[in-house]
Amino acid sequence: MNQLTVMARIIEKSAIRYTPAGIPIASAILMHSSQQVEAGTGRLVEFEISAQAAGEISGKFSELPLDVEIAFTGFLARKNRNSKSLVFHINGIRANLLD
Repeated sequence: MNQLTVMARIIEKSAIRYTPAGIPIASAILMHSSQQVEAGTGRLVEFEISAQAAGEISGKFSELPLDVEIAFTGFLARKNRNSKSLVFHINGIRANLLD
């Protein structure tokens, strides 16, 4: 199963673009920072990840504010079939401002 849920902040957004089939795509860079326990020891985990939301959710995603922690769900996939880079494909957003 390829499912990811992460609390992150949007730190950079691009304008919505459209695929040749007319599907809207919203892209952004997410920043995650948290304390995790590994082998009984606390550690700071920080990372940035490229993310995109396609279709109906792209409109909601593009309206989210920068630098506000939000829970995102989705899956990881290669940027394209020849790439080793991963992109987080968002298909769920949970934030107080959307409830």
